[in-house]
Amino acid sequence: MPTDALLDRFLDELAVLAPVALWAHGSLAGGDYQEGRSDLDLIAVLDRPVSLSTVRTIVTLHRRLRTEPLAAELHCSYLTPDRLGDAGLSHLTWAHEHVMRRPVTPVTRRELHSFGRVLHGRPPAELLPAVPDRELGEFVVRDQRDFWRPAVDKAHLWRQDIWVDLGLMTFARATATLRDSSLISKREALEALPDLGAPVEVVEDVERRRYGRSAPSSEEWTVARGELTRAYLGPAIDALVARYG
Repeated sequence: MPTDALLDRFLDELAVLAPVALWAHGSLAGGDYQEGRSDLDLIAVLDRPVSLSTVRTIVTLHRRLRTEPLAAELHCSYLTPDRLGDAGLSHLTWAHEHVMRRPVTPVTRRELHSFGRVLHGRPPAELLPAVPDRELGEFVVRDQRDFWRPAVDKAHLWRQDIWVDLGLMTFARATATLRDSSLISKREALEALPDLGAPVEVVEDVERRRYGRSAPSSEEWTVARGELTRAYLGPAIDALVARYG
């Protein structure tokens, strides 16, 4: 299986940094992984702060993986002992084939505690502080209010599959989390969307593209799909934020 081969190769390459742990989260850990479509979301915990030499090593090892199938989908954040506890801090991350800095959010931390997959070393519960329900809820509200709601007003974004797919599924997952602090998979989010009032034809389109075979969308449908999604998500996010914000 290409995914297993890539993970084995990555762990071998990572050995030079002597990681304390390597964890998977997201769909790879949560049981909704679609090989060739889903990202490989990983967290590596190192035993010391990141130096310039460490950055160079990380860049080199990821570049060596580029010939592996699925390597472009492998994303990994590198946590260090001095930065484990604060969900607001950004961490060195390899994603989209280059290095960046981004936080390991309360949602990701809750995923790791709830169903994180240990690929190497110590489990999340031994290293990461638990995420209180209030902190989780506040983050989800901010994400919907400050990121997704402004994005709804940018019509050009919603002509892309990724925005339609993630916009709808993230909203359904946010709704579940704010309702009872639960985390649901992307498949469960799609199943929940019709009951949340989402346009059924758009939900079916997302499901076909994610789990089945579908012909390329026409320009007319791409535009219409984006407008249907925006018309739904704007008021839906406003109502969610008003209720839980």
